[in-house]
Amino acid sequence: MHELVKAVFNSDEKTTLGQLICALRAAGKRYFLRTEILQAFADYCQRSQKPQHFYYSSAVGKLIHCTHEMILEEESIWLVIRPRIASQEFWHLTADLTKFDLMPPQAYLDVSDRLVNSYQPNILEIDLSAFYKDSPSVSDPRNIGQGLAFLNRYLCSQVLTDPQYCLNILFDLLHKLHYDGVPLLINDRIKSGTHLAQQISQAIRFLSEQPDDEPHKNFNFHLQQLGFEPGWGNTASRICETLQLLEKLIDNPQPAILEAFVSRIPAIFRVVLISIHGWVAQAGVLGRDETLGQVIYVLEQARSLENQLREEIKLAGLDLLGIKPHVIILTRLIPNCEGTFCNLPLEKIQGTENAWILRVPFGEYNPEVTNNWISKFEAWPYLERFALDAEKELLAQFQGKPHLIVGNYTDGNLVAFLLARRLKVTHCNIAHSLEKPKYLFSNLYWQDLEETYNFSAQFTADLITMNAADFIVTSSYQEIVGTPDTMGQYESYKSFTMPNLYHVIDGIDLFSPKFNMVPPGVNEEIFFSYSQKEDRDPDVRKRIHDLLFTNEDPQIFGHLENPHKRSLLTVAPITSIKNLTGLAECFGQSPALQEHCNLIILTSKLHPSEATNPEEAAEIQKLHDIVNKYHLHSHIRWVGMRLPSSDIGEVYRVVADCGGIYVHFAHFVAFGRSILEAMISGLPTFATQFGGALEIIEDREDGFYLNPTDFAGTAKKILDFLDQCDTHPEYWLEVSEWMSKRIHHKYNWHLHTSQLVLLAKISGFWNFVVPDNNEARLRYMETLFHLIYKPRAEKILEKHMRR
Repeated sequence: MHELVKAVFNSDEKTTLGQLICALRAAGKRYFLRTEILQAFADYCQRSQKPQHFYYSSAVGKLIHCTHEMILEEESIWLVIRPRIASQEFWHLTADLTKFDLMPPQAYLDVSDRLVNSYQPNILEIDLSAFYKDSPSVSDPRNIGQGLAFLNRYLCSQVLTDPQYCLNILFDLLHKLHYDGVPLLINDRIKSGTHLAQQISQAIRFLSEQPDDEPHKNFNFHLQQLGFEPGWGNTASRICETLQLLEKLIDNPQPAILEAFVSRIPAIFRVVLISIHGWVAQAGVLGRDETLGQVIYVLEQARSLENQLREEIKLAGLDLLGIKPHVIILTRLIPNCEGTFCNLPLEKIQGTENAWILRVPFGEYNPEVTNNWISKFEAWPYLERFALDAEKELLAQFQGKPHLIVGNYTDGNLVAFLLARRLKVTHCNIAHSLEKPKYLFSNLYWQDLEETYNFSAQFTADLITMNAADFIVTSSYQEIVGTPDTMGQYESYKSFTMPNLYHVIDGIDLFSPKFNMVPPGVNEEIFFSYSQKEDRDPDVRKRIHDLLFTNEDPQIFGHLENPHKRSLLTVAPITSIKNLTGLAECFGQSPALQEHCNLIILTSKLHPSEATNPEEAAEIQKLHDIVNKYHLHSHIRWVGMRLPSSDIGEVYRVVADCGGIYVHFAHFVAFGRSILEAMISGLPTFATQFGGALEIIEDREDGFYLNPTDFAGTAKKILDFLDQCDTHPEYWLEVSEWMSKRIHHKYNWHLHTSQLVLLAKISGFWNFVVPDNNEARLRYMETLFHLIYKPRAEKILEKHMRR
């Protein structure tokens, strides 16, 4: 990047840069984001009649396209330049453009504080880079998020190259493996790594003489005499295959062999999935609007995990010992549960044999608050006590320690960190959505937002949990490091300021192999293609059709003048991020869209009086105002009622029956559960270009991404698609089929949970073979917890006690 900056300064293009900066100063602002800088540059190029290539290909054009932030001081210009994915540089230019310097992050963070009149000398600086300096690191940004594959390669090429060392390590690992004191895999008859190798050869010879499907119980005694306990497999052929994998691994360590062998090690039996703040239940409630997707995620993940673990236990031959998987969703008990089961301490998860929802109440610092549901922005004061209480309940339910703790969202991950630290258990972090990048300038203006959002506690907890976790599961690549044009969610924690609180110099190593992309699946018993007529109930189909198109109800708004037009469907809670008002505005501004389509909006609420907070009430009212402004009453159906998942599945299929499409118009989406549901149902789907939808849809050449700030461009994309469908009716079918197949093959729960369990095993293997700088890093996280997080949480508690 130095050469590019130098090229601008040493050419006539420095004049262009100076004129652009003058234009920005004239706007009366001091702080600019990438979109504003690019727009100003485009306007400049047009006014100056620059050739088209100048905007992209000139040195100054390339520099501007890499600039993500700009701060204009009286005597200085500061640029945040992102020369490539996962890389940030901070540049200082003098106002007269006579000098330029690459600066450390600290300097830019000081300038940011001055921007909001909150500069404080000697502020606390958080720098975690030292904890990752000696750890293995992904070198190619394209491989970020593929930590499992990286660790397999690293272990085989750097650690297990010495056969004797490899043998001894594997012996030590296998020898310590047990289930509640019962030895698995090998017993004390095998004395060393060398002895293990000898016994493997004998066991393989013995097993090769047995019928392939001979049950393990018929020759268990003979294997025990050789030193092998149950866990290698359930039949002679399965056990022989596993031992042969181990033999190959010892002789010639290869990543594929290591992964195949570790996947067969029976090491995970008890799993905790932590989801704290939502209404986590099954009958009559599935989370609040703000956590609906997360609750569905953990319930489906729990079912899939129990199936996965049961299958692994069976294939390992351990079911004959009475070993069963045990999965618990840990959440909070809510005494004032509004008619739901959220006040039950224990609830079995439907469709499972041994998966449960365990509810533990928040400590009663203030029953007026803790006996009720608490927003995700308010739960922070109660989490430490909750973790201590939950530990006792979990140990009682499991009759032992869990083998894996999976945190969900920031609060769940903070509890996971506290539990994993006390129990010495593997911790998996799943953020779902990091709030910091969702709320523009939320760190810079945190003090103004603190009364509503308590971001100081949340962002500190994010730093703690993402760095403390053994591995991090994300749904997409962009969640980690974004795109060439946008920063990722985790990347936004790399360097930032919380004025008057602390500076983060280096908050996360984006190249760490702890990052792993493991996208979720879809419940295919509920969400499946509209073309599967044999799996659909005609009565349910008619009921949903009438609900969407003809029924009159106090919770349904709008009467369709022509219900036979194609439908534009969207399913989402009413929040500013989901941008339902933007979609309605786009529809209202396009007479052509109204001529071709009806707009169907499925939410949980219809009236401002039903809102749970002022922001939600404002969005509901704004949507009503837009409908009135553009006279959309005969072109829109707004269904404001909560439907069970089974009915939502049929909503997608009914709209697909009529040749409709699905539109996800959010300003940003971390991943997009409804996108998966719509696509697998066979609905051609258009979705926001900001976030995880980029990786779900695969834009192809046809253009299914939408810019939610560009109403005219959105309308044109949808109309172009509809024109093609009208001209070539088979086109809708082609798009419907490839979208449905894509979700079915790539986004399914079996793939997700098999990868999740394998990651937990590889993580445990890694920590055993190559103990990382974990203890020092965890001590640092504990320091942040006690010295920063807890005082911020106590301030929230003080507010609650005054209610």
